[in-house]
Amino acid sequence: MTMPMPMPMTGLDVVTLGKQLNASDISDTAIALLDEQGTVAAWTHTAERLVGFCAGDVVGRSAALVLPSFKGATTTSAFVERCRAENGWSGATAVRHRDGRVLDASVRLTTLHGQNGTARWLASVTDAVPQSGDAIDRSVRGPLLARAPIGVGIRDRQLRSTYVNDVAESHDGLPRDRRLGRRFTEVLPGANAETIEAVMRQVLQNGATRIHEYRTWLPTSQGPEHQFAVSFQCLQGADGRALGVCTIGADVTASRLTRERLAVLRQASTRLGSTLDVTQAGQELADLAVPLLADHVAVDLEQSISFGEGPPVRIGATGKRLPGLRRAGLASIHQGVPESPWVRGEPVFVPPVSPFTDVLRTGKSLLEPVLDTASGTWIDKMPELAHSVREHGAHSIMIVPIRALHSLLGVALFVRTKDPVPFHEVDLLLAEELVGRAARSLNNARQYARKHTAALTLQRHLLPRRLTGGTAVEAASRYLPADLDHGVGGDWFDVIPLSGARVALVVGDVIGHGLHAAATMGRLRTAVHTLAAMELPPDELLAHLDDTVQRLGEEDADTPDQTPAVVGATCLYAVYDPATRRCTMARAGHPPPAIIDPQGWVTYLDLPPGAPLGVGLGDPPESVELELAEGSVLALYTDGLIETRDHDIEEGMRRLGSVLAQPGRSLEDLCDIATQSLPDQAPCDDVTLLLVRTRSLGPARVASWTLPGDRSAVSSARTLATRQLTEWGLQGLQDATKLIVSELVTNAVRHGTGQIELRLVRHQVLTCEVSDTGPCTPRPRRARTMDENGRGLFLVTNLSRRWGSRPIPGGKVVWAEQNLPHTSGLRSAAA
Repeated sequence: MTMPMPMPMTGLDVVTLGKQLNASDISDTAIALLDEQGTVAAWTHTAERLVGFCAGDVVGRSAALVLPSFKGATTTSAFVERCRAENGWSGATAVRHRDGRVLDASVRLTTLHGQNGTARWLASVTDAVPQSGDAIDRSVRGPLLARAPIGVGIRDRQLRSTYVNDVAESHDGLPRDRRLGRRFTEVLPGANAETIEAVMRQVLQNGATRIHEYRTWLPTSQGPEHQFAVSFQCLQGADGRALGVCTIGADVTASRLTRERLAVLRQASTRLGSTLDVTQAGQELADLAVPLLADHVAVDLEQSISFGEGPPVRIGATGKRLPGLRRAGLASIHQGVPESPWVRGEPVFVPPVSPFTDVLRTGKSLLEPVLDTASGTWIDKMPELAHSVREHGAHSIMIVPIRALHSLLGVALFVRTKDPVPFHEVDLLLAEELVGRAARSLNNARQYARKHTAALTLQRHLLPRRLTGGTAVEAASRYLPADLDHGVGGDWFDVIPLSGARVALVVGDVIGHGLHAAATMGRLRTAVHTLAAMELPPDELLAHLDDTVQRLGEEDADTPDQTPAVVGATCLYAVYDPATRRCTMARAGHPPPAIIDPQGWVTYLDLPPGAPLGVGLGDPPESVELELAEGSVLALYTDGLIETRDHDIEEGMRRLGSVLAQPGRSLEDLCDIATQSLPDQAPCDDVTLLLVRTRSLGPARVASWTLPGDRSAVSSARTLATRQLTEWGLQGLQDATKLIVSELVTNAVRHGTGQIELRLVRHQVLTCEVSDTGPCTPRPRRARTMDENGRGLFLVTNLSRRWGSRPIPGGKVVWAEQNLPHTSGLRSAAA
């Protein structure tokens, strides 16, 4: 084996190589004392534990017994001369164990000076540590350890100094000539010196290794006190008796600070990923860095990130226009963060000529250990820094870009004011690592914000912007999206106008959260509108909607043979007729509606639950019809309003019922009270509430007649309709209404049997309804020139704003609507 090439040494020696410096490192280091020819002069118990050789095996013999590489040198004396010329040697080499094993170890030879120009070598050996772990750990430890001064000394049995290295003087201010030949208490009297000598006597007596830690001020520094750790090891001769004590003292202040910083970095991996709110993530970054790394930290994010809007800003593509920044995080050692003229959420001004501009354009960090505060510099254009410089003595800054891949998320500013030590490269390394970990969290939050914003925007565009209850109901609603941990859900609600002044009331909830749930909700809402236009009864409508949900699940499957995804939903559908005050409703797995009578009595309707849509299990929906008193309130809601993590549905229903039992309140007030009475914790699901107060159409607005099922009914219908319009003051609609009534009654006589019902309803429009027992739905057809029939529905289409039909038990109703005279869009009867 060849001897490793020697490495240049200085007086600033370190005990360990590649390990974080602390007291245990000093105590675990194997120590041996060598003379100038490389012969072992003294041995320690730590050395025996490492290699297995006792003092009698090695003292008086060449170090090559333990260090096989010594044999690879040209001569031992030549190696010693090289070490003397370079003041020591360090490196990784092989160490022979007594049992024959070869160990990888880190070895250092440190020069010790004695009286009359004599010298010795202190060999310190530790297990080699593989270069693993975080890159930040390796890169931070190296520079910090290189600056850690290690004082080494040898004392005899009378505790007199016999050998010492050059560094010891920097620890206590004692020059070598004053230290050698004297005890510690003779040159530095005091309680601390007496304590140290007492420890050394114990080491000589029992041979154990002892660690003593103390704090003191360096003789060359007027700054804060430093923390030292001193290791005392007993040096043994060939007979195993104590020859003296080896003392190794290390300034562990920087090491302790480094350990604290690395510990914070490890915490940052969990703390910075605990939120999906970009502003909160920016604040966490600032809180982690103060006061550990800086006295003041400001985190500014590209302003579109907070709202999840806009494409990411590419590094190097900012051109002449810099991205807008918004303050997201602030932290300071001073209460209230007086250094910052901008509070969180405010836009931040960046001058076009400043280091900030360079950082934003290049994506590279900037370190200014000593801030140039001369007048006329770029600092004058930054009110924030100028204020800190004047009022708080900012003297050193770091500007670190927050980036994710090639995207620029923002910038972080680190400032030192009270701490007199300027920032250096290691601080910048720590700041970049901290910001890098925060950038991953911010990037995740940005992507989530974009998806959340897209889903919320989609959902709000799909939900009704205003509710039109017409003359049937007064309506109010509330929608609260779920918290950020769960995202937007698939809740929806509707009040859909139907023919004859009736309205359909809908509340539904798609299973799941996010963009897919919101998109599915939009498709189901459209389907409900389409089915409602067909005037289907509630149970039939939900049955068709169930088929739609199952079909959507099949369409979402990636391959034809893949099992369809579950796209379940719940829904409640009700139809209210103000002319009869009858309400028909059905539900599919949805919570039951609450009915509040005019006196404030709350009842949850015992409505058959039905199976959720799309699951293909359970009973089909079943309709229930009931009569509601005028002024009754009908509450339709989703389970997010009554169910929380800590409370069951029954308790939520009782809470909702107590809120709604206030007959004197407006619907808007009831909506506010119901949603504000939710538990303080964020809801785990969307909260939707739809409240409607029923109205009725009295006899003055509804007229109905029963006609015979023969041709005489046509003329009677025209006469009755004309008389009623005159009574209502709608003579302008008489001609068109007579034609519509004639055609509808004629079709009822021709295609039905039994009696015919004619009803006129005056609400927001004039509705003509003709009921018969015919099962066939009328369909318009194009009549040819010579045809005598087929033009009736064509006339109805042109005379009315819209027309249609709906099934009823035992037949159907065909209806047509006309605008009232004060409304626009009335078609001319002459057409």
